[in-house]
Amino acid sequence: METPGSQSSLHRANLERVVRAVRMAGSLTQAEIARSTGLSAATVSNIVRELKDGGTVDVTPTSSGGRRARSVSLSGDAGIVVGVDFGHTHLRVAIGNLAHRVLAEEAEPLDVDASAAQGLDRAEHLVNTLIAKAGISRDKIVGVGLGVPGPIDVESGVLGSTAILPGWAGTNPRDDLSARLGVPVYVDNDANLGALGELVWGAGRGATDLAYIKVASGVGAGLVIKGQIYRGPGGTAGEIGHITLDESGPVCRCGNRGCLETFTAARYVLPLLHSAHGTDLTVARMVQLAKDGDPGCRRVIVDVGRHIGSGVANLCNLLNPSRVVLGGDLADSGELVLAPIRESVSRYAIPSAARQLEVVPGALGSRAEVLGALALVLSEMGDSTLLDEAPPARTALIV
Repeated sequence: METPGSQSSLHRANLERVVRAVRMAGSLTQAEIARSTGLSAATVSNIVRELKDGGTVDVTPTSSGGRRARSVSLSGDAGIVVGVDFGHTHLRVAIGNLAHRVLAEEAEPLDVDASAAQGLDRAEHLVNTLIAKAGISRDKIVGVGLGVPGPIDVESGVLGSTAILPGWAGTNPRDDLSARLGVPVYVDNDANLGALGELVWGAGRGATDLAYIKVASGVGAGLVIKGQIYRGPGGTAGEIGHITLDESGPVCRCGNRGCLETFTAARYVLPLLHSAHGTDLTVARMVQLAKDGDPGCRRVIVDVGRHIGSGVANLCNLLNPSRVVLGGDLADSGELVLAPIRESVSRYAIPSAARQLEVVPGALGSRAEVLGALALVLSEMGDSTLLDEAPPARTALIV
């Protein structure tokens, strides 16, 4: 039996620290592990050797700063994670291993307004299809990350009242999907998962404090503080779309007037262009038309950027993030939307906070949320299983 403070318990704690650091980063050199864990280089070297001999990690030659180094990642056979992202009009599923390698991914159009049951039916089918296609044993799955476009109680898993998904309000998609797949499911809203995705794989890498802004059917922000998603006690932190810009403005779905969402979300801004471009106009199409020089689309995007910048300025004054990542289709318009965001931040934020802020487009596009769902499982799963269970014989997994 291990006694707290004993050599065996200290060794166990050090093993977990190394595994956790590698699990969250995907791969690290031994020098990077030492810096992130605070362990000595000699201790890290011994632990990595032990984990490699036990089949928990793979070690490959690499270079760092022009010098030879060894890259450490979790074994590709250590486990499989699944990401499921429900957008307002799509379903996307990805399967990856613990070394941050995406093994299979697929998306399909889906009207999630229909019902939660129908949406989860499609998710179950798509997950099973990808698992079979990748030749993966179901007992290798350690967890599923689930993203939904609405306020969710991450403790209970219950989706709150929402005008975006009226047929889902009061349901528990986490427990429902877990019962269908027979594995643990972790759930969060799409903005938080977008923040996680960009933090781990995209434009947020290297930042410890950032905000991911997603503008789609609604407007939300995923907040990262000291490297961790901040949700607030009720899970509603980041509802930047309901900052009031004009108390005499349009009525918002939340019941208030003049919310940021009423000046920026697709359901409000696309109708401004219907007379010129038809009622089937999408944000992606609007962005492409703007790139091609359409003056109306360019004006709408600039105005949207200016309003988003007002909301970002409030975030700067309250939380002082070092980076803001703009996600969704709107980010593809580049400086056309980013420049007015920066201008509004410069005008309305505290000067010191505005000077420190970097505003960048997301690097992952429409994949940010599903990759964030994978990252959610990687962040929530424990290390005990990886250390206590010897891995089975290794087999090659081909993308």
